[in-house]
Amino acid sequence: MSATSIRMTKTRKVSIAGIAAAGVAAITLSLVPVGATEAQAAPVTSAAPAAAATLNTEAVQAGVLKTGLEAQKSSIDAQVQEAVQQAVQAEKDAKAAAEAAVQKAAADAAAKKAEVSKKAAEAVEAAKPVAQKVAAAAPQSFPNNLDGWIREAMSIMDKHDIPGSYEGLHRNIMRESSGNPNAINNWDINAQNGIPSKGLLQVIQPTFNAYHVSGTEFDLYDPVANIVAAANYAADRYGSIDNVFGAY
Repeated sequence: MSATSIRMTKTRKVSIAGIAAAGVAAITLSLVPVGATEAQAAPVTSAAPAAAATLNTEAVQAGVLKTGLEAQKSSIDAQVQEAVQQAVQAEKDAKAAAEAAVQKAAADAAAKKAEVSKKAAEAVEAAKPVAQKVAAAAPQSFPNNLDGWIREAMSIMDKHDIPGSYEGLHRNIMRESSGNPNAINNWDINAQNGIPSKGLLQVIQPTFNAYHVSGTEFDLYDPVANIVAAANYAADRYGSIDNVFGAY
């Protein structure tokens, strides 16, 4: 075989393998020395494919680990978010429960107050008849002056349905006696007839005897008895002592 032929064979026998699927070139060289036959050529295989496979495995494992960590992180984030939502909802529920408790307590207090007020009102109403009986049984006290005499006389007049106002009584008393219960008229026709007018409202004895009201003193000079008898007489003759504006 010529030198030219040997060189061509050497050139033909140097081959380059394609790039592996993992991206790492696997190169296979077949070196044939000058003057050797093709059968005598010793093929030499590179270690690159094994290294590429190892790198590819590690990359796959790293990807799986990353994917697992991301999934775990997403799960933790979801749990945290759910826990936050539960805490917020729990706070809302607690606030609503507290507000409901306050409203219920206020309503219960208002109801209790209303019940107490109702019972108190019922007790007052139940006690009124007793109080009225006690007041009726208890003797009234009036001052020993013109105002007291008129007011005491009016209380007796009220019990006997004898009309007359404070103003009507006071007006006629001041005209007849100027408020003197011992006043006596010794100059008018009644005096000339031996039955002079006496007391606050200048009543003669026959009139006093006829119109005297039980429960008062049988004394013409007694201020209360004099007022009540005169008011009783005026009611019979004029309708009321309020209708009297002069001698009667």
